[in-house]
Amino acid sequence: MGDILVFVEHRSVSLREVSLQIISKADELATKLAGRLTAVVLAAKADFLPSDFSSRADRLIVVEDERFSDFDFTAAAEVISKIIKEQSPHLVMMGHTPWGMDLGPALSVRTGLPLSTDCVDITLDGTRVKTVRQLYGGKLFARVSFRDDSKGCIITVRPGSFPVAASCGRKGELVRIENAANLPASSSRFIEYLDTGAGEIDITQAELLVSIGRGVGEKERIEEIRELAGLLGGVVSCSRPVVDRGWLPKYHQVGTSGKSVKPKVYLALGISGAFQHVAGIAGAGTVIAVNKDKKAPIFRVADYGVVEDLFAFSDALKEELGK
Repeated sequence: MGDILVFVEHRSVSLREVSLQIISKADELATKLAGRLTAVVLAAKADFLPSDFSSRADRLIVVEDERFSDFDFTAAAEVISKIIKEQSPHLVMMGHTPWGMDLGPALSVRTGLPLSTDCVDITLDGTRVKTVRQLYGGKLFARVSFRDDSKGCIITVRPGSFPVAASCGRKGELVRIENAANLPASSSRFIEYLDTGAGEIDITQAELLVSIGRGVGEKERIEEIRELAGLLGGVVSCSRPVVDRGWLPKYHQVGTSGKSVKPKVYLALGISGAFQHVAGIAGAGTVIAVNKDKKAPIFRVADYGVVEDLFAFSDALKEELGK
């Protein structure tokens, strides 16, 4: 069997979305491998977990210790490496987040398992695990496979790469460990979280995004796009040039230096489609692009394309919606 182990993240007593995304993908892979899915949670108290969370894994290992009220890299690496050595999973998964970027390489060194980082897709060739990674901000895709004689592998997953399943339908066995013994002295000290992407809205949760690029021309005209977004029941987002000019706050930005999004509909107005931006919309359902330049790269990834001035398009759409 090919068992899978997922490291579950939390922050400020709240389960992180990326962990639900990874568990949903892990459920799919575990089914194909006929293996068991194990989720590992390290926390001071795990009462922040949703009541149905255990149904997402066959086994839920909860390690409760005051040192895990925030991320303690030294203690986490010690606890999880022991679990990996005891269970010998076929695949270990975690988010490509500040936590995962610390933990993944450390676990690889401690366990001897190969590591593939910042993956946007995971596939199986029989029981052989293969990953897809984006290089140079999404300009290139690398397909990575592990050797047949690998005893397992570790993967960090880019947030937003997979949708969250409504339910996995597994009957989770709860294994609770309190006050983990013989934890090593911490090599770092947690001070505080600084979430530079936080703001009035969370574009990663929107089902419809109306996104603008430098083609909007000037800050004053953004209100016209807000009106359109309101009529559509969507949220305004943008590409990096709009943020760089100070027209919208950083938390509106989509792309490798902003946020990866997965709306059902992504309406791109006046966005050229630089690879940094395209990398951030890989999880979008339907992409509709409007640009005056028929050779704009955004049309290569769009499901529907309109060669037109974005305001002419916006005005016509608002008129139709008004009817």
